[in-house]
Amino acid sequence: MNKIQLFFHHLFRFIWNLIFVISYPILASFGLLFIGLTWLFSQLSKLLTRIKPEGRKVVLKESEWELMPHTQELLEAKLVKNIMFGPSGFRLRRMDGVPSVLSDFVFGNKVRIIEEGLILEKWNSTDPKHLPDFDICLYNPDEDSLRPLTTIKCFDWHVSERVENQLFFKWFDGTQGGEVEVAL
Repeated sequence: MNKIQLFFHHLFRFIWNLIFVISYPILASFGLLFIGLTWLFSQLSKLLTRIKPEGRKVVLKESEWELMPHTQELLEAKLVKNIMFGPSGFRLRRMDGVPSVLSDFVFGNKVRIIEEGLILEKWNSTDPKHLPDFDICLYNPDEDSLRPLTTIKCFDWHVSERVENQLFFKWFDGTQGGEVEVAL
């Protein structure tokens, strides 16, 4: 390399290093700010879900017949179908030995408990190709009745609001969402 080329080589290397040294703290600060804001919004979301709960949640695990929490020792569940990267299907039965309408169906692991009874996902199929396709039902343990409330084709749903005898379900399937109003 001649002296002119060497001079420009060192000059451009110096400019490149100067740009890197000046911009690196800005880029690093942006990354830390992004991570911090993500954590802040996550904590805010957790706080907001605690303020307006949708009822007591029940999470079922894999096992033999297992007592379902928050049901005053009325129901127990057993794993029937476990969809890979998806939900699990369970059979339910009453612990008091009374034959029930629940034994005829497969239910998802989302259970919401309200004053009128239990809100359950009653699967219409256990074939992974046809899922998600289920009815959201209200189970009244006193009458042993299972009443369909609505059909949802999405696993991401929750009870968003309750106004007197109306329940509002919100759902989101990854691309679109909606709200369903149901009369109790």
